[in-house]
Amino acid sequence: MKGLGADPEIRAFFDEPTNTVTYLVWDSGSRHGVAIDPVLDFDPASGEVNDGSIVELLAAAEAEGITIDWVLETHIHADHLSGAPLIKARTGARIAIGEHVREVQNIFRPIFGAADVKAEGGDFDRLLSDGEVIEVGGLTIEVIHTPGHTPACVSYRIGSAVFVGDTLFMPDYGTARTDFPGGDARSLYRSIHKLLALPPETRLFMCHDYKAPGREEFAWETTVAEQKRANPHVHDGVGEHEFVSMREGRDAKLPMPKLLYPAIQVNIRAGRLPPAGANGRRYLVIPLEEETPA
Repeated sequence: MKGLGADPEIRAFFDEPTNTVTYLVWDSGSRHGVAIDPVLDFDPASGEVNDGSIVELLAAAEAEGITIDWVLETHIHADHLSGAPLIKARTGARIAIGEHVREVQNIFRPIFGAADVKAEGGDFDRLLSDGEVIEVGGLTIEVIHTPGHTPACVSYRIGSAVFVGDTLFMPDYGTARTDFPGGDARSLYRSIHKLLALPPETRLFMCHDYKAPGREEFAWETTVAEQKRANPHVHDGVGEHEFVSMREGRDAKLPMPKLLYPAIQVNIRAGRLPPAGANGRRYLVIPLEEETPA
């Protein structure tokens, strides 16, 4: 992995309806920065989408005099719709994601009949490979491929901070599920240990928090040292076989995320809503699981 560059300024925006953290990250000198994992507000009961969370983020950027150059997605999210296209439309920022997004698109394009999804990840402005670097002002952003939750997951290392997506949760909560198509518990274990090999003081920023039992406040920042000491799934001494057995057993009992189908079909399009039908309205679809009659 690359050496440490300048440390960024970081502001977190927590979206309680989806338990998602969006980050505004910038270089204090140049005032250039990035948005990581932005949320589009969506009410599944009414079908209403709105830009409230994006407006809040952009207002904060304007107040700080920040130019957003990139929107960085850690993966194709299954629990919120991405607001990346709104940021792009209003700032000119480009949208980037890990290059293995092609695998995720190939899985879900036929499930949703999403023939409009562009080939080879073309809905995104840039596909990022492991070890690739983006320069933003005085910041050096290193891409770390961290598959397991999905095959396309990446983490972003910026100075002494790493934005880990769904690879890890807070040390009192554990690790990400691996039962989505293309997920793999063994790969997740190895990805986590790639991150835990970083210096112990490295700051880790989560994409989600669900408040572990006994904790009163939402939290999203921890360290490598704290994960190695306290994470119930991957603390020091937990081996790969033990982790895989635990993770696969746990995943088998988890319910599907509430926004799974809306989120994935939007996010494989880089946050673009599905095209309008013949009547001019857009629709999100729910594939049915049909039992074959005896």
